[in-house]
Amino acid sequence: MRLRFNADEVLEIAEQIERNGADFYARAAEQQQDSSAHSMLQELAAMEVEHEKAFSEMRAGLSDDERKELTFDPEGELPLYLRALADKSVFDKKVRPAEQLTGKESVEEILRVAIGLEKDSVVFYLGMHDLVPERLGGARIDDIVKEEMGHIASLRDLLQCAEGSGHAAQGE
Repeated sequence: MRLRFNADEVLEIAEQIERNGADFYARAAEQQQDSSAHSMLQELAAMEVEHEKAFSEMRAGLSDDERKELTFDPEGELPLYLRALADKSVFDKKVRPAEQLTGKESVEEILRVAIGLEKDSVVFYLGMHDLVPERLGGARIDDIVKEEMGHIASLRDLLQCAEGSGHAAQGE
């Protein structure tokens, strides 16, 4: 049996990934002693909340066809399959990146982790692309990938600035 997904299912996951990102940045901000690092991480958390809202709005605007269930799933195993497709560091709630923070990470380390998570999400969405037929919202996956690629570019810019400012350790 070949599984197919619709845009609604993928956007639901995208919303969860953004919530996880907001949680990660908020927790990292709480642990920062440096006020500029704290503010930057709070802004990143707020941006993730905005991204979640954007995906939620995309989802609300889906057509009935883009919401049509494609896979007979009487046992409710489809969400388990979706989680298995997603890299644990992106989606699996058992390994939430925010809970891995010790409070000793530098801003640079936090940004590197964030970039890695964004890359993982891009890989996940690219994998989902072939599982969502065009008529059921496949182009929406392209929109999500473009959004995530923009996040990576922004985070890399922030990382370069942080490296240039010499934030070698948390609180410095």
